[in-house]
Amino acid sequence: MLQKLLEQQYGITVDEYFKLNSYDALRGNGFLYLITKPGSREKEDIEELEKISEHLRNNGDSHVPVFLPTKDGNLITTWEEKNYCVLATRQSEKQPKLRLGRKLAKFHERGKTVPFKIERSSRIGQWKHLWEKRLEQIEKVWNDLLFQTPEDEFEKMFIDSFPYYIGMTENAIQYLVDTEIDDEPTVSDSGTVCHERFSETTWGTQYYIKNPFDWVFDHRSRDLAECTRERYFRNTQTYELELNQFFTDYQAVAPLSSFSWRLLFSRLLFPLHYFECIENYYITQSEQEKRVLEERLSKILRQSMEYERFLGRFFQSAGAQVKNLKIPQLDWLYT
Repeated sequence: MLQKLLEQQYGITVDEYFKLNSYDALRGNGFLYLITKPGSREKEDIEELEKISEHLRNNGDSHVPVFLPTKDGNLITTWEEKNYCVLATRQSEKQPKLRLGRKLAKFHERGKTVPFKIERSSRIGQWKHLWEKRLEQIEKVWNDLLFQTPEDEFEKMFIDSFPYYIGMTENAIQYLVDTEIDDEPTVSDSGTVCHERFSETTWGTQYYIKNPFDWVFDHRSRDLAECTRERYFRNTQTYELELNQFFTDYQAVAPLSSFSWRLLFSRLLFPLHYFECIENYYITQSEQEKRVLEERLSKILRQSMEYERFLGRFFQSAGAQVKNLKIPQLDWLYT
């Protein structure tokens, strides 16, 4: 079906269809073609992402795909009543010894030179508002549940745990606000191309794919925080050595200011892992997914004190570069 889409709408013939991570992919002519759904994104969103990807390619990033226009010159095509975009990239096998810190720093350095105003995908300066909005939405659900008998074990855990995570969120917001009041951003703190949730697998496991649909324009600490969070939860016992190497590699290309470190830490304080678990539970219709999320929430709650210890040790884990910067600590993490 998707091979016909490429032939009829784009004039491209391909050899085979295959599943590449979460993508529908087609292979031919030395290229990978990723068939993506724009979702709720409008024409202007796609055009902005296309301009960003062109800028990154022109500045030396060969792993950023091209948005293919249809025969009629459109970036979005409709096929069998569904909207699609097609991204094309050279088949580039991923190197087994990827120095992710260096690669991410170079990506951010290219991204901050975007020569036009980013409007549609910008999250710069919006964290406080977005966190407060998220807290309000979940607090509303929680308040409604207080007057009912919990339907299942998930709701019982949610009702009992939420006051603790209200406190965590308020701490994160206060730390963010204090940073913006007390500290001065440097040139390195200008906005850059980031990702919704950056992790070790964001750029693919088999091939390099820097998918524009993963991008937002934000402060670089967004990616650094989410990569740190993911590494910690992937292995809570051995994360420190990896984390130290990651930040050493990153800062060999792009040293971080105290403002960056403080933003990064505020984002780690914000319990995004908890919020996403709650939100996904009330969105999904799948009973199997609900069982998975129930187990995930149980694990998050069992590890809550461990996560506090991780936060308390974070600057020590991140490496020697932080020691010379006067970064405020939170007393309650060390009690």
